[in-house]
Amino acid sequence: MGSLTCSTTEAVQAAIAADGYAFVQGYSMRELLLPFGSLADWQTFADSWNRLELDTYMADGGRYRRRRYGAWAAAKSGAMARKPHQPHFQAIDYNPLNGGIARWFEPIAPEIGGGPSMQAILGFCHSLFEHLAPATPAWRIEVHQFRIEARRGEAGRPTPEGLHRDGVDYVLVLLVDRRNIASGMTTIHALDGRALGHFTLTDPFDAALVDDTRVAHGVTPVEPLDPSQPAYRDVLVVTFRKEVKS
Repeated sequence: MGSLTCSTTEAVQAAIAADGYAFVQGYSMRELLLPFGSLADWQTFADSWNRLELDTYMADGGRYRRRRYGAWAAAKSGAMARKPHQPHFQAIDYNPLNGGIARWFEPIAPEIGGGPSMQAILGFCHSLFEHLAPATPAWRIEVHQFRIEARRGEAGRPTPEGLHRDGVDYVLVLLVDRRNIASGMTTIHALDGRALGHFTLTDPFDAALVDDTRVAHGVTPVEPLDPSQPAYRDVLVVTFRKEVKS
């Protein structure tokens, strides 16, 4: 089982290598990020989720998801560079609900994408995933800010496509904030459908890391505890995909 007590980079690497996923509690994740940069702008970083735009591509008709998006490139053991703004695309095989089209989302704000918290998160991911796949010459990195809102009569669905894979190599899901919601349990399954584990991201910096080539993941809908108050789940999702050189 992916460890619920991963507290070192070596433990995270071992869990992903052995089981295809790892869960890291927030206090440990924060410590794992610090060698890769300052988190001094974390409050500004977290506040930027209040400026996400409505996702208008939801094929289920839902209006519960807000997001921003950005893409980066990273060479082996080299610096990461943000790419020009571009659409997000997933094949229908991986996203039967919203896949098959180029989806244009508002970009992650430059001061957030270039700020110390984001750079620390990307640096950690680059180091971790490069250790897991050392022969990779370059990476395509996609970064998503998500807010899933829950209202009276409309549960928020973090993974409206259900149990799924993202069509990449590795994924980080990092909780930024969680307000006035119940549920939102992450489940991990083997590709043959076997349940491997489950956990709930409840505190800032709680993180799930998965080998997307080996496991599928999903998150149960969230509902408001008090329907008269705002209710939402804010996460940062970072995906790494090996660049195929032509």
